[in-house]
Amino acid sequence: MAIYNISFAGAGRVAGILCKELYDKGFRITRIVSRSEHQGKALAATCGADWSSELSFGDNCDLIIVAVSDHALPGVLKSLSCNKKTLVVHTAGSYGLGIFPAKIRIKGVFYPLQTFSKERKVSFDGLPVFIEADNDETLARLEELAAMLGAKCFRADTEQRKMLHVAAVFVNNFTNFMLTGGNYLAKEAGFSPEILEPLIRETFLKALEMGPEASQTGPAVRNDLNTIKKHLELLSFSPDLQVLYKEISGSIIKYYGKKNGKLQRGAGKR
Repeated sequence: MAIYNISFAGAGRVAGILCKELYDKGFRITRIVSRSEHQGKALAATCGADWSSELSFGDNCDLIIVAVSDHALPGVLKSLSCNKKTLVVHTAGSYGLGIFPAKIRIKGVFYPLQTFSKERKVSFDGLPVFIEADNDETLARLEELAAMLGAKCFRADTEQRKMLHVAAVFVNNFTNFMLTGGNYLAKEAGFSPEILEPLIRETFLKALEMGPEASQTGPAVRNDLNTIKKHLELLSFSPDLQVLYKEISGSIIKYYGKKNGKLQRGAGKR
């Protein structure tokens, strides 16, 4: 195993989950660096590591994982001090190798495509991890790290990872906000949001089994403008939801209208 002693810059959700997972897999976690003393010491206590507020790492560190917010990443990397032989990676989907300052000689990206919450344990078995480095040796080390976690490793350049990050926003962040809106409307109707759970489960199972494009239902895909008008009238109490409903419905009508038009034109040429 090429990587053994691991330290973290950051003690938030991603850092915490990666740290505990690597520790459980037998890696030695040597240092946790974070601005929050309480959060950093709490994470360090779970894996027998030291905590520090200083971005300085000893010579015995093989790998530093920088898991901080995107806006904090440039400043953290600029302030970080370590041995020139230490591999430093960040976990951001929207940044590549260009964000590393020249003083960091061995660098890479280790981006797990997953949503993390402190309250939930996420399995790394089969979890897609996207890596990037500027040489084959570093790539091999990151592939070994992913394999030790049980993850499914992919090589991806910065532009590919940026697009995947946007895809993740659509399927996770936007979808979750839609669920929030649905829960709110269920309450407005006088019911617990739990009444929507069977529909939510079937929606996601069907999308995974059939593909989301093939499993789309509802008034917009049917271009049922009469029902859409009635729904917009019902949402008059919430201009924000009204706008959201109108925009999403319009996008669905446009997307499937173009798709059906292409299918019809293709059928006519046969």
